[in-house]
Amino acid sequence: MSPNKSEIDFLLKLGRALHANGSAAHRLEDVLGQVARRFGLEGQFFSTPTSIFCAFGPQADQHTFLIRVDPGEVDLGRLSDLDSVVICVIDGQMSPSEGAERIDSILNAPRRYGPVLDVISFGLISAAISRTLGGGLTEIAVSCGLGFVIGALSLVARRSQRFGRVFSATSALLASLIAGSAAHFIGPYSVYTATLAGLVALLPGFTLTVAMAELSTMHLASGTARLSAAFIVFLELIFGVAVGDRLVTLLLGEIPTARVESLPEWTAYAALMLAGLALTVRLRAHPRDAIWIILAGALAVGGSRAGSHFLDAKLGVFVGSLTVGLGSNLFARAFNRPSVIPWVAGLLLLVPGSMGFRSFTALLDERVVHGVETAFTMILITTALVAGTFMANVILPPRKLGKAHDCGT
Repeated sequence: MSPNKSEIDFLLKLGRALHANGSAAHRLEDVLGQVARRFGLEGQFFSTPTSIFCAFGPQADQHTFLIRVDPGEVDLGRLSDLDSVVICVIDGQMSPSEGAERIDSILNAPRRYGPVLDVISFGLISAAISRTLGGGLTEIAVSCGLGFVIGALSLVARRSQRFGRVFSATSALLASLIAGSAAHFIGPYSVYTATLAGLVALLPGFTLTVAMAELSTMHLASGTARLSAAFIVFLELIFGVAVGDRLVTLLLGEIPTARVESLPEWTAYAALMLAGLALTVRLRAHPRDAIWIILAGALAVGGSRAGSHFLDAKLGVFVGSLTVGLGSNLFARAFNRPSVIPWVAGLLLLVPGSMGFRSFTALLDERVVHGVETAFTMILITTALVAGTFMANVILPPRKLGKAHDCGT
């Protein structure tokens, strides 16, 4: 029996949509495989960061499709909407052709939050991470300003493909210029902390973690490509910062620095809540999911601190990842919604992006031993994050595609 055209069309559109909104290779292939089996189709799927191959039918008489795609940013709102469509289709409450139309409408809908909120989210995330890194009031204020600047540049990069190719390096250069110049005009402070926090939205720590997860699940092509992309972004950021630092030194002299002024402990909790709200906008999640994103962040940080206290720092990250994974799977089972919503948000507060930045900075300064040690620690922490997630899936298996709950048009 030849494959049903509407079912194949649905699967192809679903694959493209999941990829465009940030699904990792192993998750994308798993969802497509589950849907194909529910349709009674014999399907094979292969995903990389830039392409998806889909083959239907017995091997001697396959219909094979190639979809050329660009790596997409995580959009939790769309992923949640796509999940609802998949459940409605496989539950029989929506035909594959209706599902394909719904996917088109989801992808063509305007961005959930406007450009102003987008820019604000960049600044708030930078301010929150600055406090997490131990920054004082000056560092928080400067990093927040840097976040606003980078957020504005991201709007330009979204509209110009040419500028998008140099967005990371240009953002790093401007951030370094502004942070270094500010030290001459407002007085000494920790320029490094402010710059790092200002660039935090561009650090590819999450990309690195997803790459390690893909490699661990033997998705070697996708994992290797994503790992290479993460290292390229690190190099672009370091290059921009190095050029900016050099320009400030040439124009204004040596950059003055000072010790960070410590803040009360309650400000760390305020920063955690602020980060959760900003991530809701940055990840374009539904507003109703803000509470779950904040709770996921609390689970991640709380689990990591508890693990560090009773074990050590590296195992602490494992405990944090395990806690977030268990909480995410419980959320998915309880509300029949994708576990990726709290999981991504929680993991973003644990990924070692800043450590990778420090490693490349040390190597650029010819502190080779320190740079290699930091890079090795980053890899260990990333491995601990992946191991914690996989262990959570063993203890509390992920939700299977279940019964539809709301298929209204």
